[in-house]
Amino acid sequence: MPKYLLTIPCISALALSACAQEEADTDHSPLVVTTFSVLGDMTENIGGDRIQVRSITPIGAEVHEYDPTPSDVQAAADADLIIENGLGLEEWFGQFTSHSEAPTVSASAGIEARPITRLPGHPDDPGAGSDLPTDPHGWISAEQSMTYVDNIEAALSELSPEDAEHFSERAGKYRQELQQFVDESRVAAAELADPVLVTCEGAFGYLAEDLGLTEHYLWPLNAENEGTPQQVEAQIRFVEENSVETIFCESTVNDAAQVQVAETTGAELAGPLHVDSLTDADGPAPTHLELLEHTTHTILGKAE
Repeated sequence: MPKYLLTIPCISALALSACAQEEADTDHSPLVVTTFSVLGDMTENIGGDRIQVRSITPIGAEVHEYDPTPSDVQAAADADLIIENGLGLEEWFGQFTSHSEAPTVSASAGIEARPITRLPGHPDDPGAGSDLPTDPHGWISAEQSMTYVDNIEAALSELSPEDAEHFSERAGKYRQELQQFVDESRVAAAELADPVLVTCEGAFGYLAEDLGLTEHYLWPLNAENEGTPQQVEAQIRFVEENSVETIFCESTVNDAAQVQVAETTGAELAGPLHVDSLTDADGPAPTHLELLEHTTHTILGKAE
């Protein structure tokens, strides 16, 4: 990989700023733009110092209906590669890439895509014979995340073939960590006396499937119709009928409706769970692997 060289010593605050700019200007590694922070971290993990990564959706923001800014669109135009999640997660993706000639890759391509869980009697259940939206949150499953790693590794290797061995080595280590987490979390889940997962968004189907949990949610996907009286009533009914003691909500949404469920039923509102966004470095989920660990451990009642 080409390295930048500084020819003028940086001996003052002004010079340090100039040197930093010179480093950025002379770093010719490919620019990979990802649509949100989880994909950004996965890409950095695999790419290491052989690529530059920029993530579009800010940390803590809702990814489903994000509105790209002019600077985001410019980032897409400058990119050598753009990585999206796919499966309908980024409703704004076409607008984002409209002025870009960079190749695009869906990190979720090839996963065992599953529909949002059908909940009989739930106000958002379209009824038998109707199609449910596909759950786009494959990265919340450590098992499905291995396909994400495969796709990102392949895309980076095509972008920079001379670094393919480097990407392969880092991706291999990533897969090992994911597999270890799969094995450990399944053992922990088997000890649950009440394997039920009650959340705000139906974003945890892949994880629930991994851990053998029954899923119930307030709304299927984050959108405008969140926390309606009918959704709250259905959640309250499920919690009471199944004597659910702990319920959850996600970090990127308003938890007011779930607070109402907790107050009505006496269930504890724990969490929040992290799924659509990483946290800052001092938060509990600054990387994809730490997001998996913290969210899964919170659900299993093992978070520290």
